[in-house]
Amino acid sequence: MIIRCTQKLLKELRITPQDTDVVSEVGSWHANLLNFDRRKCVLFTHDMTLFSVFVAGLKRDDFDHIDHVFGQAMFKTLLLFDFSQQQIERMLDWSEHNSYTKTNNRSVLGSMKDMAFHIECVIADSGGLAHTDLADLHWRINRIPLKAAGYRFPLDGMRALLAGEGNG
Repeated sequence: MIIRCTQKLLKELRITPQDTDVVSEVGSWHANLLNFDRRKCVLFTHDMTLFSVFVAGLKRDDFDHIDHVFGQAMFKTLLLFDFSQQQIERMLDWSEHNSYTKTNNRSVLGSMKDMAFHIECVIADSGGLAHTDLADLHWRINRIPLKAAGYRFPLDGMRALLAGEGNG
């Protein structure tokens, strides 16, 4: 799987982006480094469906093992939305070997900027990151109809993708 990172995140990961023009049938993910309450967080967004996984409170060691952190966060998020074991395993198989490169889709980045604003509002309404229900936050950001996804909920797009109904 290809994870397309912003410059800020690539710097935090301390990796040199790979040059790749590979297009995957299951799409790639964009990832951005965000800061809330002086804590580093990463928002991962699937390019085709705009389904998002938010990971909060990362430390240096987490960035050194970002594949594992992303896999665990994706697993928990898919469980939250009651995806079947087969669907979860399918996504985890796709994400077993990740390559990191630069972002390439301004539309996805724009959608991520909107989601980051929603995340910021949820965190503020909750009284800070430490008091935020991350399950509720995931429900909120994946149930926003986004223009870049044809005004469809990202959750519905991911359900279609994992059900094998094409590109979400």
